[in-house]
Amino acid sequence: MAGLCCCMPLSSRSNFRTSRLMLETRHGRTMVGKSLGRRNLQIKAEVNFVNAEEGKKLIAVEGYAILDVRDKSQYGRAHIKSCYHVPLFIENQDNDLGTIIKRTVHNNFSGLFFGLPFTKMNPDFVQSVKSQFSPESKLLLVCQEGLRSAAAASKLEQAGFANIACITSGLQTVKPGMFDSVGSTELQDAGKAGLITIQGKISAVLGTVLICAFLFITFFPEQAEKLLQMAPSG
Repeated sequence: MAGLCCCMPLSSRSNFRTSRLMLETRHGRTMVGKSLGRRNLQIKAEVNFVNAEEGKKLIAVEGYAILDVRDKSQYGRAHIKSCYHVPLFIENQDNDLGTIIKRTVHNNFSGLFFGLPFTKMNPDFVQSVKSQFSPESKLLLVCQEGLRSAAAASKLEQAGFANIACITSGLQTVKPGMFDSVGSTELQDAGKAGLITIQGKISAVLGTVLICAFLFITFFPEQAEKLLQMAPSG
């Protein structure tokens, strides 16, 4: 027989989603550049995207470990207790001219209003994960919005990790008390920082002042008029 090609679909079912593994094995008498009887083994695994409740079941029932891929500032504000932390992005402290200009612009806008650090891709991300987990490990990846965990899952999948799940839309969708957490705020609020966090308080104060001024003018018009007359004119 000149050659044999066998494709075997293997399926495993859980309460969350069906994942499939495709196993391809080839035997050949003569293959260019390859020795007789050599086998090519290819395994394809799909990342499992789940909501927060399903993610909690993966941890409790199937023994998934939690891998937090957020930057250290969000991780420090709040993170799931007993999780592992390997940031996909790290603070960019490079001092070349282009980076300095970009960092200055960033810090005066996104950094000032939203408290976002100026970051770059962590070049040691995959290696750091490999140093703590084997490719067979079951990992539930989390970030704040769901984007970084999806990107991290893609990198780990390419590196040979076959049991990866991500919480869709991230920790911002987690209800208070769903996970035991550590930090100064709730998990869903860990992404909030900068001036935007006090915007609501400022608006409330200004609204209270305006209401009080309106009521004062309405009920004490004479006193209000005297106060206006005392005000310095431009």
